[in-house]
Amino acid sequence: MINVTDNASLKVKELLEQEDEELALRVAVRPGGCSGFSYEMFFDADIAADDLSTIHDNGVKVIVDPTSASMLTGATLDYKDGLQQSGFSIDNPNAQRSCGCGQSFS
Repeated sequence: MINVTDNASLKVKELLEQEDEELALRVAVRPGGCSGFSYEMFFDADIAADDLSTIHDNGVKVIVDPTSASMLTGATLDYKDGLQQSGFSIDNPNAQRSCGCGQSFS
């Protein structure tokens, strides 16, 4: 399953507090992008029976479908808010190469 840094978890919690319903952060891998696969993240209320989920220390729930889970094992979701880099990023040890934009991998 995917690891989530404290910074990412706190940012997700902050974003979830702006929503009205119980949602989880879904992290997925989809075909596409310039390197073959791309990451997708969104808030989701529909949790399938075969989804893998973890609840982090501050109550943030992260869900991953079984197909994506095999490509995200050992990956880390982080959040940075700085001059050089801002936003969520995934450090994935399973990626053999990634594109310049950092949003797709193979």
